[in-house]
Amino acid sequence: QVQLVESGGGLVQPGGSLRLSCAASGIIFSIYTMGWYRQAPGKQRELVAAIIRDGTTNFADSVKGRFTISRDNAKNTVYLQMNSLKPEDTAVYNCNVRNIISTRQYWGQGTQVTVSS
Repeated sequence: QVQLVESGGGLVQPGGSLRLSCAASGIIFSIYTMGWYRQAPGKQRELVAAIIRDGTTNFADSVKGRFTISRDNAKNTVYLQMNSLKPEDTAVYNCNVRNIISTRQYWGQGTQVTVSS
């Protein structure tokens, strides 16, 4: 059974940092592209960051230079390090994994990030 367990969200003041984790089970982690998405109230879900098996990464322009995505295949975990957080980063963040060949994908349950003073 495929499971994605997310953690690390919470309330933080502007300028603070959080690290989100997504631990996967039931898949061959190394053959999946990993990504983090977010959705704020009243807005469309957007891709925040993605990482593929060779380490290539992509970031939304709004988080470029502030967020970092990484993966640890041995631990079946993908991370999103978020620095210099802004109120506009407030959203529910979801982990997504996608099979490189079949494109089958799975989603985590989501973790709330709130940036407020």
